[in-house]
Amino acid sequence: MSEEQQKAKVQMDESFRDSIATIDEKGKRVWMFPQQPSGRYYNLRTLFTFFYLVVFFTLPFIYVDGHPLFEFNVIERRFIFFGVIFWPQDFFIFVIGMLTFMVFIIVFTVAFGRIFCGWACPQTVFLEMVFRRIEYWIDGDFNAQKKLRKMPWTREKIMKRGLKHGIYFFIAFLIANTFLAYIISYKELFRIISEPVSSHFGGFIAILIFTGVFYGVFAWFREQACLIVCPYGRMQGVLLDKHSVVVAYDYVRGEPRGKFKKNETEARGDCVDCFHCVHVCPTGIDIRNGTQLECVNCTACIDACDHVMEKLDKPKGLIRYASESDIRDGKRTRVTPRKIAYSALLTVLTGVLVTLLVTRSDMETTLLRAQGQIFQRQPGHRISNLYNLKLVNKTTEDIPVTLKLESHKGEIKLVGDPILLKAESTGEKGFFIILDSLNINQRKSNVMVGVYNGEKKLKTVKASFIAPASVTRH
Repeated sequence: MSEEQQKAKVQMDESFRDSIATIDEKGKRVWMFPQQPSGRYYNLRTLFTFFYLVVFFTLPFIYVDGHPLFEFNVIERRFIFFGVIFWPQDFFIFVIGMLTFMVFIIVFTVAFGRIFCGWACPQTVFLEMVFRRIEYWIDGDFNAQKKLRKMPWTREKIMKRGLKHGIYFFIAFLIANTFLAYIISYKELFRIISEPVSSHFGGFIAILIFTGVFYGVFAWFREQACLIVCPYGRMQGVLLDKHSVVVAYDYVRGEPRGKFKKNETEARGDCVDCFHCVHVCPTGIDIRNGTQLECVNCTACIDACDHVMEKLDKPKGLIRYASESDIRDGKRTRVTPRKIAYSALLTVLTGVLVTLLVTRSDMETTLLRAQGQIFQRQPGHRISNLYNLKLVNKTTEDIPVTLKLESHKGEIKLVGDPILLKAESTGEKGFFIILDSLNINQRKSNVMVGVYNGEKKLKTVKASFIAPASVTRH
């Protein structure tokens, strides 16, 4: 083969990368009809999906001490994780948490490819393990689905389409309501549902919008969400390397491929070119072409290929979880400097995040000098300064607060009633710090105030104390 022919062959073999399988040459959508998978990986994904759905649909209804275990209330800017409430004042912890999560995704992708997409992504779980199963149950397998799509609108087609999309809409409605329960709590959601629409028109519209979005994604948009909307597929082109474990075709063992023939003497690879791996792919790719952005690592091609290998009495694993270096060199993937570097960064960020969570205070306090008069003269040669204390109670309990002067001998005098900060609320309190002029030797000095809940010290805050120049010593 000449050099020009070799170049032409490479260009032909790589031409699949110029377009995606779900779009034809005219730019029109190619509807996917994947064959229903079966096998050990599909069974494992089924078990995981059952666990996943139980967690998803029950988590908003689990309450601890009268509060949800998880809540993402972006409207009130309140987030609850495992019963711990986070407020806007904890935004820096949220930022560190997001950075840690992003680095974790990078490390996980570098090491294991897009395993998250195939096993834990809500899009894949609901589409492949819920909605497609309903489609297989009503419309039949991929050949029956193709036939039904081309069929004129007979009574049978109308009945099947109506039943399928009715179930789709009902499931989308359940997902939308559960999603809202994560945001506004299930109690508020039930109140919106039980009371007249006119009383909660905004909530009613939100439910309809979310239902419509989920229905549209799972009934029509489908795999396009992974190919067009989600950036993760494109990120993997940067994150993956030859040591990343992905769903891969063993070309060393499989090539040269060819149709299986009994008593054949010509040496061929184990791939019999049956296209079963292509038929079961939900994004329509041929995994034998190598890693592609459309691949979500759903493992359907692994199960399909293993079935064929069993029938031909050949070893399984022609398509399997492996890295490029595994297949090329016949060795197991090892720890690489890149993985070590990312892991070290992840460890540091995790340590910072854990430290912030452990040291996080249940109360935020801000102490400021009150505007207006700098100082006040009190009877008995005493000087006072007026302060304003702002408090944020992040807990689910009312907290009685007392203040103690820790840096000087003096007195703290509250303006009004004692401080009782309500649960999940903010408050302000004015008070005077009164010092004897004999104990003041600077015009401006720092004073430390302890904030206590009973005998428990919550925090120490610092402020400046201003005195007249006439009473200071030099």
